[in-house]
Amino acid sequence: MKTPPVYYLHKRVLRLFMLLFLSSYTANINLSMKTDSDITSPFNMWGLDGHFEFKDTQHASRDFGNRFRFPPHAILRPESVSDIVMTLKHVYVMGPSSNITVAARGHGHSLQGQAQAPGGIVVEMESLRDQEMQVHVGESPYIDVSGGELWINVLHESLKHGLAPKSWTDYLYLTVGGTLSNAGVSGQAFRHGPQINNVRNLEIVTGRGEVFNCSSEENADLFYGALGGLGQFGIITRARIDLEKAPKMVKWIRVLYSDFSTFTEDQEMLISAEETFDYIEGFVIINRTGLLNNWRSSFDPEDPLQARSEGTLVTTEIHIFYVVSIRSLICGVLRQSTRL
Repeated sequence: MKTPPVYYLHKRVLRLFMLLFLSSYTANINLSMKTDSDITSPFNMWGLDGHFEFKDTQHASRDFGNRFRFPPHAILRPESVSDIVMTLKHVYVMGPSSNITVAARGHGHSLQGQAQAPGGIVVEMESLRDQEMQVHVGESPYIDVSGGELWINVLHESLKHGLAPKSWTDYLYLTVGGTLSNAGVSGQAFRHGPQINNVRNLEIVTGRGEVFNCSSEENADLFYGALGGLGQFGIITRARIDLEKAPKMVKWIRVLYSDFSTFTEDQEMLISAEETFDYIEGFVIINRTGLLNNWRSSFDPEDPLQARSEGTLVTTEIHIFYVVSIRSLICGVLRQSTRL
């Protein structure tokens, strides 16, 4: 067989190079033309109850701390637990090489980017409404509630039965799963512990897309890991919360301090006393714009002496439930308080 002339060899090599170039160029065009729906096509094939969003995701790239801002690629608005299961299972199967992270977001009140997923998927938990809240009355009442439900709605539902959760956060427009993944601390924690101490059961979707019911007796490691676990052990999709009889009357008192040492001494005295208030909480107020403009202020505008106080102040906020024969206690606390 004769050897082809050099001219023909060069021509064949050039054709091969052009074919490789064109095929690579076509592949690049196809990849660049992939849409968001193509990326999540497995979810669409399985038929989500909720949906994905790829536009207007900026609100999911920030939180209450305002220190970190990581935009996600997509937002999942689930309407069922199965939506979360399918999403996490698919991401797990893709493996760590995909670099896709998933984060559950309630009202975004975390401080360190806990509810953010850089280039990943943020699960908007408030969309999860697959089951209604169910209140169970009796000697040991409780409420079953979605992890995406707001605490203010839990309060309204339990009050219909004359009941209320034992422990609160200071701000009630937060999701159940969000505060339980942190701790849930309020002025009742000294008496009942934080919110995570008043949970009987959890339903959790793990990073593998597996659903577990857990409690102190069933899957206990996962139960205690998820409570206060900052979302690193799974997504809390349902919780059973302890309830108690709701008070019909509350006495609300605020005592203002300019001396921090006296403030802490009074706080310790109130918390450790056998006969004390039902709610004890302290705050720092930086009085830059005037005390009357502070959102925590309840002082009377007719009292300019306290309203014009400058600098850093602290206040003790105390509540008494079922107000009965407490006049001496209130007077005693006020006598020990430092007044401006």
